[in-house]
Amino acid sequence: MAATAGEQRAGERVDALLDELGRAVGPSGRALADELVRAVVEFYGTGLARAVELLGDPPEGAEPLALLGEDELVGGLLILHDLHPDDTLTRVERALDEVRPYLGSHAGDVEIAGIAPEPEGDGAAGGRTLRLRLRGSCDGCPSSAQTVRWTIEEAVARRAPEIARVEVEGVAEESPQPKLLQIMSRPPDAADLAAGP
Repeated sequence: MAATAGEQRAGERVDALLDELGRAVGPSGRALADELVRAVVEFYGTGLARAVELLGDPPEGAEPLALLGEDELVGGLLILHDLHPDDTLTRVERALDEVRPYLGSHAGDVEIAGIAPEPEGDGAAGGRTLRLRLRGSCDGCPSSAQTVRWTIEEAVARRAPEIARVEVEGVAEESPQPKLLQIMSRPPDAADLAAGP
């Protein structure tokens, strides 16, 4: 199948931007930019290969989009382009479900208190803050609660990378608190932000 006019224009735009960057920063900058483009293309190629593999031999009765969304690599690409079949709240709940067995031995349980937009000028414009509440045996226990927080942050970063910060009620903030790696396709909808548990 031949490339469409839009696809051809996109490729030409990439070449033009690389040439402009090369003129602005010189040959070493251009070489670095070329390597970046190669890395991004390789990353997307890996994602496409994984999608083809998943769809080439799906489990019987599997929903194709759900199958793609469950894969960490392909699901992340779907999130990046706002194509994931599950909303943020659903993916956060799944992340919490993954860590609940661990939480049971350290902190009891955790519940979502809310998801709010990140304040402007906070370095993560358009991001979201996930507010959680610990329940159970170690609520207010600083060392265990901090370990629980790290465990939760890691799971949330994999399932819902648009979450920029996790706040856990009763757990003191560390100074400075590192931001979660955030990749967003668009600002959150008001409906997403208003959604509660």
